[in-house]
Amino acid sequence: QVQLVESGGGLVQAGGSLRLSCSASGRTFSIYAMGWFRQAPGKEREFVGTVNWSGTDYADSVKGRFTISRDNAKNTVYLQMNNLKPEDTGIYYCATGSAARSVLTTAYDYWGPGTQVTVSS
Repeated sequence: QVQLVESGGGLVQAGGSLRLSCSASGRTFSIYAMGWFRQAPGKEREFVGTVNWSGTDYADSVKGRFTISRDNAKNTVYLQMNNLKPEDTGIYYCATGSAARSVLTTAYDYWGPGTQVTVSS
């Protein structure tokens, strides 16, 4: 059974940084893509970034500010968020599905419960 658990969320002032972690279990972590998504109140869940064995992709809104990395030995993927803005506020989810990177929520089969990120102005 695949399980994902996010951690590291919190309240931060605009311009600050946070590092989210996603711990995975239940599958051979290294061969699958991992994605990060977020959902603000009243809005649809949106793509943030994704990583697999061949590289990373990011949403335009976070390019240059967010970085995804992974530690396969620890079955953990990270989302380093710098220069945070109030519009980055939301619940952040990690997800996994196939080996291919995708910006679509429908490409991911397993999701964590999410962690809240709040950026104050």
